[in-house]
Amino acid sequence: MSQPVEHSLVLIRHGQTEWSRTGQHTGTTDMPLLPDGEADARRMADFLADMNFIGAFSSPMQRAVRTAELAGLRDVEIAPELREWDYGGYEGMTTPQIREQVGDPTWEVFKDGVVPGKTPGESVWDVAARVSHVLAKVTPMIDEGNVALVAHGHSLRILASVFLQMSPRFGARLLLGAGSISMLGFHHGQPTIQVWNHQIKD
Repeated sequence: MSQPVEHSLVLIRHGQTEWSRTGQHTGTTDMPLLPDGEADARRMADFLADMNFIGAFSSPMQRAVRTAELAGLRDVEIAPELREWDYGGYEGMTTPQIREQVGDPTWEVFKDGVVPGKTPGESVWDVAARVSHVLAKVTPMIDEGNVALVAHGHSLRILASVFLQMSPRFGARLLLGAGSISMLGFHHGQPTIQVWNHQIKD
C-alpha cells in the first residue's frame, strides 16, 4: 500500500529591496526589488517548477508580486491579508535606531510592538489575526497539492507560528532571509516545518 503524498504550504519571502538590505522596517512602503532581488526570485523558478501548485497567493506589495512573477508562479491571487506588518511610527527605521529613540537597548518588535505614526500600526496579534484568515483558506487545499504564499519577513514568520500552533511571538525565533523558500506541512497529523529559510545560490 503506497504512502499518502504529503503536500506543503510553500512560503516565499520576496527578493532583496533597498530597505531589506539595510535592515529598515518596511511595512506600508511599496519598495521595488533591487536587481539582486530580481535575481533572487529568478533563481527560485527551477526549484518551484515541478511542485504542482494548485494555488498561489501574494501580498499586494510590488516586491511580492514581482517575486511571484519572476519565480514562475501562475494564476497568482492577491491576498491583502499577506501584506507586511504595519510598523506605524517605526516605518523605515532600523532596530538600532528604534532602540536609541526609545532608550531601550533590548527593544524588539515581537516583544515591544510599535507606536502610531503616519499609520496607526499593528500589534503582533493584529497581524496574526489577518494571516489566520489566509491559513483558514489554504490549509485545506494542501490535501490536494502544494500552495505558494509570497509575502514578507515578519508576516510569514507570524503565519508560520500560527500554523505551528505557537504564539505569534514565536516568530521572533524564526530567521527568514530575503529571497528564501520555506515549507510547512503535516506529519502524522501534526503541523511541522519541512524546510526553513532555504536560499538558492548560483
